[in-house]
Amino acid sequence: MRDKYFKDKVIIITGASSGIGLAAARLFASMDAKVVIAARSADKLDEVKATMPNTDNILCVKTDVSVEDDCKNLVQQTVDKFGRVDILVNNAGISMRAMFRDLDLDVIRHLMDTNFWGTVYCTKYALPYILESKGSIVGVISIAGLTGLPGRTGYSASKFAIRGFLNTLRVEHRYDGIHVMVFAPGFTTSNIRNVALLADGSLQGTTPRNESKMMSAEAVAQRMAYGLRKRKKEMILTPVGKLTKLFNFIMPGFVEWAEYRMMANEPDSPIKKK
Repeated sequence: MRDKYFKDKVIIITGASSGIGLAAARLFASMDAKVVIAARSADKLDEVKATMPNTDNILCVKTDVSVEDDCKNLVQQTVDKFGRVDILVNNAGISMRAMFRDLDLDVIRHLMDTNFWGTVYCTKYALPYILESKGSIVGVISIAGLTGLPGRTGYSASKFAIRGFLNTLRVEHRYDGIHVMVFAPGFTTSNIRNVALLADGSLQGTTPRNESKMMSAEAVAQRMAYGLRKRKKEMILTPVGKLTKLFNFIMPGFVEWAEYRMMANEPDSPIKKK
C-alpha cells in the first residue's frame, strides 16, 4: 500500500544519482510524489529518470551544489514546473580519507563547499517556498557529524556544520510550522567511499570497508520517509550511532579510543595503530 502522505508532494533531492539519494528518489516516486532529482551528471540523471514510474512527475536538474547559482536554478526550475516545494533533502556530499597533517587544504575547502555550503545554498532558496507549504528540510549527516572521526577531518567538520546550521534554523522557525530534520544514517552501502578524496585530492577508488555488512540505501530511504512523516527533529539510525552520541556525554575518552581503533583497523588506513 502506498504512503498517501507523500502523494503529490514536491520533493527536491540532491545527490540523487546514486546511494541514498537515488533510493529516496525511487521510493518517493513510488508513493506518487513529484520528485526533482539533482546531481552533477545530466546523463546519470536521465538514466535514473528512465527507471522511475510516471516520468511526467520527475524533473532532472543538473546541479553542482557547491555553486550557488546552480542551487538557485534548481529551486527555480522546481517552482516553474510544479509551483511549490514541500520537502528539500540535502543529500549531496563527498568524503575524504587522510591525516590532516598530510592534507592539501583544497580538499577541505572542496568538502565544505559541497557538503556544508551546498546545504546552505539549497536551503536558502527553497526556504520561502517551504515556509509557504509548511514543509520539511532534511540534512543528511553521519556518525561523523556526531563525533570527530580520525582521518576524516574535513568530512566531520562539514557534517558538524550541517548539524549546527539546521538545528539553529529549526529554532529560528520554531513558530512558523516548518519541519527541520537532521538525519544520520551511519555507514551505508553507497559509492561515497569509492570517490572519497585522499590527501592530494585524488580519488580513493575503492572502499576500505565491508559494504555487505552495512545498511542498504533502500532501508535508509525507508527510515527517512518515516522521519518525514512523523516530522522527527533528529534520526540516528544505527545502534553504533546512538551509543556514540550517548557515550560522548558520559564516556568521551572511551569514544575517542574506540574511534581511533576502528579507523586504524581499516585496510590501508592513514591512521597508525597504537
